[in-house]
Amino acid sequence: MDRTSTGTWVTAGDTVPGGAAKANRTQTYRGGRIAQPGIPASLARTAGFAVVYAAAILAGRMTVISGSRLALMWPAAGVAMIWFCAQRRSRVRWADYVALTVIAFVGNSFTGTGPVLGVFLAMANLVQVSVFMMLFTWRKPTLWGAGGSARLSSPRDLGCVLGMIVVAVVCSGMICHAALWLFLGQAPGLSVMAWPARELASAVVLGTAGLWFGPAVSAFRERHGSVAGWWRSADRALRAMSAWRVAEYLAVALCSVVAYLIGFVYDDGLPLAFPLMAFTVWAAVRLRTGFVVLHTLALGGAAVVFTMHGEGPMAEVADPQMRALLAQFFVVLVAVVGLALALGRDERASLVKELAAQKELETRHAALMGAVIDSMADGLSVIDAQGRVELRNPAGVRLFGDGTETAEAVHRVRQLDGTALTSDSLPSARALAGEKVEPVDVLVTDPEGNDPRIFRVSATPLQDACGARRAVVLFHDVSAERRHREQLAGFAGVVAHDLLSPLTAVEGWTDVAAEALDAAPEHAALDRSRDSLTRVTRAATRMRGLINDLLAYTTARDAELAQDLVDLGTMVADIAAVRTDAAVAAGRPAPQVTVGRLDPVHADVGAVRQLLDNLIGNAVKYTARGVVPQVHVTSASVDGMVQVTVADNGIGIPAGQHAAIFDDFHRAHEGAGYAGTGLGLAICQRIVARQGGTIRAEDNPGGGSRFTFTLPEVDPPAPGGHAELAALTATLPTTSAPTRGVFTAAAVV
Repeated sequence: MDRTSTGTWVTAGDTVPGGAAKANRTQTYRGGRIAQPGIPASLARTAGFAVVYAAAILAGRMTVISGSRLALMWPAAGVAMIWFCAQRRSRVRWADYVALTVIAFVGNSFTGTGPVLGVFLAMANLVQVSVFMMLFTWRKPTLWGAGGSARLSSPRDLGCVLGMIVVAVVCSGMICHAALWLFLGQAPGLSVMAWPARELASAVVLGTAGLWFGPAVSAFRERHGSVAGWWRSADRALRAMSAWRVAEYLAVALCSVVAYLIGFVYDDGLPLAFPLMAFTVWAAVRLRTGFVVLHTLALGGAAVVFTMHGEGPMAEVADPQMRALLAQFFVVLVAVVGLALALGRDERASLVKELAAQKELETRHAALMGAVIDSMADGLSVIDAQGRVELRNPAGVRLFGDGTETAEAVHRVRQLDGTALTSDSLPSARALAGEKVEPVDVLVTDPEGNDPRIFRVSATPLQDACGARRAVVLFHDVSAERRHREQLAGFAGVVAHDLLSPLTAVEGWTDVAAEALDAAPEHAALDRSRDSLTRVTRAATRMRGLINDLLAYTTARDAELAQDLVDLGTMVADIAAVRTDAAVAAGRPAPQVTVGRLDPVHADVGAVRQLLDNLIGNAVKYTARGVVPQVHVTSASVDGMVQVTVADNGIGIPAGQHAAIFDDFHRAHEGAGYAGTGLGLAICQRIVARQGGTIRAEDNPGGGSRFTFTLPEVDPPAPGGHAELAALTATLPTTSAPTRGVFTAAAVV
């Protein structure tokens, strides 16, 4: 049975007709965690490990030092660790605990310790493996044996496992020494250390070896299929290995054998154990980790065997307990040093490989980004904090030149009206100050001040990981586009003006025909004619509105501006009164306008009146049916400009269209039953822009919309001068009661 999720479940076992697997199947999980095997398979594995554990106990009892009851090594501790790691997902784990306890009790009771002490030793063994598994599962859940499928991969993993082994051995040692104290009357001095030392040595040497080879054994069937498959894979790997590397493996093995024979057999009583560590280091820093694990197992076993037979430097120690401690310390030291060095080398190799892959990926990414930037039709420049050009793509060089300093831009970049820009007002300088500069049109000349062109420029601040700030500037030439647009706008104005005469004739003759039909007797054909004339009249009215808007747009674009003092309060009140009369005459609710203090501005009176009239007209029109339009108009002085805010309770602006509503012919509520041409707010934006201000739309927190625009502030009067302005300012109301008139700056035309 196969099942795919994060990995693949694979069932190994006999199958019956129809493809169903038998109940005694075992399962492994490819690419993830190991699955739970079936109950029969779990019991079979329990029995196998039980046999190995019993043999390990017998082997440990065979290492008892002559003249004492202390075993030199206790491989059962390492076997138990491997056993319970392999059975981590068994469905009958209780069988493993029972088998271990029974075997430990029998093995210890009938090999010299007695039944009562055997019970405590069995409890100590059970506590040891249980504590280790609990800590292992908690701290390293991704490793094989703890619930995952990974193997030891770093010295940190090894250190964590060693710490867990020490804690588990200490917990079991407390039980063991309590039993020795109770039944022997006292715990002999070095035996307090000897028992935990042998458990620790066995768990470290055999346990870490099991944790290393466990993942490969668990995945053996899915990787190789059989022993023959493994042999073929090993043969291919061996053939792919260089002759020098094979020679090095053989040299390490041969030199280790010779060195251990000299150090333990032909040492002539000299303490030659410490130079043997060099061969472990050699293997650990040069050869594969699996070979290092086998190497340390073999060398550790050889040291124990030689010591048992009275050979080697440890055998010279008269005290058997001290002899055992030294032998165990040597074995643990060889295993830990070898595995720590090998895992550290593997970790470094993995990090170097990962770093190389990341570097290659970043190189490809940089090459791709470079190709994208070079292929852009828009100019791009990256400016550093000192104003130097760090990067400029080919389009940027073609459009602006290859200058490396932004200081020259001060002499070449101007506003559209020809006004010079200061170094601090350049888009790149504003971006370096942390401001995101939205697209703005500027006038750019060549280095000699000739060939003026219009660029649309935007700039974005960019901060790297070290905190250094840069500016990314995008620009492209919109001169042809603007000329084309200006030509179209001019053409539209001319056409609109020329259409007024025939449109007036159409409206006039329509009125004449309607009057003639009204005087005629009733007839069905005449009713159809009246209906047709009504449709013609509505169409002519819509056409006149479009023509008027086109003429207003052209006027807002081209008309000469006459800057003068504008009393916004009086102007808003007058517009509100006109809108109120129109609403009452049409039978609609009378709008209510609340006017706060409105500062005077220095602008073109006709243009400002058209601006406010468009906004107020929109507010009245785009109010929900049955709702009384309410508008609040206020102003404030901000950086030498008067900021006027018009808030309403209208139907609002659809999400995402707050900027688009100022585009030509854009209608935010098209199809909602509101008439319009889509030019009203474009006219407003043109008027404000020509006065040197800005306009924006946003949602009103109380519902509806809020338009905010800026106009030039009136210069403060000189002492004794501008009496008219002083008198006007003194008479401006701080607040005014709601007037009968609505202004809802809500939706768009």
